[in-house]
Amino acid sequence: MICMPRHTGFASLPLHGGKAPAWLFGRMVRLSREIVVYLAGEFGPREVLRRLSDPFWFQAFGCVLGFDWHSSGLTTTVCGALKEGLRGTERELGLYVAGGKGATSRKTPSEITAACERLGRDPEPLVYASRISAKVDNSAVQDGYQLYHHSFVFTGEGKWCIVQQGMSDETSMARRYHWLADSVQSYVNEPHAAVCCDATGETLNLVAAENAGVRDASARLAGEKTALLEMPRRHWVRDADINPKYLEKILLQTYERQPEDFEALLAIPGVGAKTLRALALTAGLVYGTKASFRDPARYSFAHGGKDGTPFPVDRATYDKTIEVLHQALNKANVARTEKVHALRRLAALQR
Repeated sequence: MICMPRHTGFASLPLHGGKAPAWLFGRMVRLSREIVVYLAGEFGPREVLRRLSDPFWFQAFGCVLGFDWHSSGLTTTVCGALKEGLRGTERELGLYVAGGKGATSRKTPSEITAACERLGRDPEPLVYASRISAKVDNSAVQDGYQLYHHSFVFTGEGKWCIVQQGMSDETSMARRYHWLADSVQSYVNEPHAAVCCDATGETLNLVAAENAGVRDASARLAGEKTALLEMPRRHWVRDADINPKYLEKILLQTYERQPEDFEALLAIPGVGAKTLRALALTAGLVYGTKASFRDPARYSFAHGGKDGTPFPVDRATYDKTIEVLHQALNKANVARTEKVHALRRLAALQR
């Protein structure tokens, strides 16, 4: 059974250039693997999903791995290191990582499908969850951020979490979106549990509860033979004025499919931000529905940061962390228990 999701939070980060040097990324791969293997062994794979879906925990995770504590690159590099680190351990841990940055994000459905074929389970619910969550953050919540990264982490039982990130050219900021499969009833009615962002502005949020009427009206409007007229100032007609390809792909398609609700409308290929905005505003005119426009920094001290903030990465300490975690998981049970208790005492002391 696939549970419905909830949006567990956002993180707003400045865009930084550059990438992790090879010596650091290799260590990030090893340390992320040891941490996640440890978590899965102590608390189970679902707890790993819950942690990754927490924007504050994820940020602290990136800081411990030694990446720049507040840059956009933390998201893509941590997800990349985790995917590489868990490669080959999937059956043992029960955790699978699909997707990534740019062109790799578009491979998410095929990677999910390949994993599900090995598991002997239907991939479609997971593929749908991946696609519809991206559409919600990219098109239904029109906040000015275009997605360029999408990571989908799931278990063999079909539980999942999503970490995806968008970019705003206007503000030179990135926004990270977290999702967790949970018991919420809808992808398109208040799936967000939290929003963490320093900068706010006018946003057309079509998944807000107060926009339920707009969603219903948009779905009804998409199923009607509605004439849309927008006249230019000039008098002559150009070939570009007539676009049957657009009509066939979008308006005719929505009419023929008769979407039963807003989620079904959002799921139709080709229905993006511009189409949804047009439908929402037009629905306000046709139906009288008005649209609603509504610090883990300390963890960077674990190993330092790639840009030298708060200090350059301490390679010896970094390698020792990997070694301790690895030994805690691979020694005999008695030795492992002692190490686990020691780590718990350290955590209590740190708090």
